[in-house]
Amino acid sequence: MDDTETPSTEPVEPSDKESIRERVWDDLEESGTARFPFPPHGRIPNFDGADEAAERLAEQQAWRDASTIKANPDAPQLPVRRRALKAGKTVYMAVPRLADERCFLKLDPDELEDYDAATTVSGSSEHGEQVGPEAVPEIDLIVSGSVAVSVDRNAAETASSASHESVEGGRIGKGEGYSDLEFALLAEFDLVDETTTVATTVHERQLVDDAVSLGDHDVSMDLIVTPERTIRPDGAEQPSGIDWDLLSAQRLEEIPVLERLSDAGD
Repeated sequence: MDDTETPSTEPVEPSDKESIRERVWDDLEESGTARFPFPPHGRIPNFDGADEAAERLAEQQAWRDASTIKANPDAPQLPVRRRALKAGKTVYMAVPRLADERCFLKLDPDELEDYDAATTVSGSSEHGEQVGPEAVPEIDLIVSGSVAVSVDRNAAETASSASHESVEGGRIGKGEGYSDLEFALLAEFDLVDETTTVATTVHERQLVDDAVSLGDHDVSMDLIVTPERTIRPDGAEQPSGIDWDLLSAQRLEEIPVLERLSDAGD
C-alpha cells in the first residue's frame, strides 16, 4: 500500500517462521540477489550490497559510540567485522554452537596484523583469542545476521509501535536459536541489557510484512540496516537472562558453560 492508505486494524495471525525462511531463501536465489556461499538456503544468506549496508551501519550513532561489538560470524556481516577492527573496535564472536567453555573469540585490533584473515569464519579461530564470558567486557553493540526481519516496508527512518506478540524488528534466523541464546548468556553475566543496541544488516528482500511472533527468549532488532535505508523499530523487551525451562538436558550437555551455570544454580 502507499503512504496515504490507512493500515488495517484487523488482527494478523503470526506467520510460520519456517515458511518465511524458505520464501526468503528462494527469493534471494531466484532474483540473483544471493552471493557466495551458495545456496543461500540453510544459512544466514549473503547478499548483494552487504558492503553498502555495513557502510550505512557505520554512520549510526550506536556504531560510533561503540568500542566493543559482538558480531555473528556469517558471510554477510564480514564487512561489518572488518570495518569494526579498522575503526579500532574490539570484536567478539561466539564459538560455533558455544561448544567450548571458552565460548567467545576475541578479535583485538591492537593484537592483530591481518584484519581480513582474522574476520573470516575459519580465520577467527586461528587469529582470535578464545575466552570465557567472565573475560568479556560490557558489550556496546550487537550485530546479528538474519534470514528475515519483520518491518513495515513503507517505514523510513522510524517505525510505528507494535505489540510484543507481533512486533516490528522481529528477527528470523536459521532456526537453531544460538543467536538468542548468546544474548541470554551475555545478559546472565550482565554484559548486555535492554539498553544494548541490537542491529542487523540485510537486503531489502529480507524485509517481510508478515507478523512474526516473538517469545520472551527472542531478541528483537533495534536497528535494521539495508543498503538503501535504516529502520528503527520500537521493538520489544529483550531477554534478561537464560530461560532454563527452554533448555533440554541434551542442550546443556552440548554447551559446557550452560551446564556449569546450571549446576551452580542447583
